[in-house]
Amino acid sequence: MTSPVTREIVLDVTLPAPRVTGRVEVREIRMRPDTAAGLHTHNGPVFGAVVAGSVVYQIDGQEASTLRPGDVFYEPEGARIARFDATGEGVTFLGYFLLAPGEQAEMTFVED
Repeated sequence: MTSPVTREIVLDVTLPAPRVTGRVEVREIRMRPDTAAGLHTHNGPVFGAVVAGSVVYQIDGQEASTLRPGDVFYEPEGARIARFDATGEGVTFLGYFLLAPGEQAEMTFVED
């Protein structure tokens, strides 16, 4: 008999250094069609999952990819995110921000 529940690992990330995490903030974020986030960094690691629509995702210096519903991503702490651009259909995604006690999630725009 086939099990009514299946489990599949879709992302397994080893953080480059141990990080004290006091809480995880989960945000539902919506970007209108053809909206570009701009070159940016985050003060902590960000994990995410696309819920609807699609986005072009690229860490600076790496190849761009298009993420669609069900796809997951990881933005390393301090990494330059070159592209997080909603396509013509827009995008809705869940962002999971790992935060130290008392820390707030920050996104910093970078001048190129």
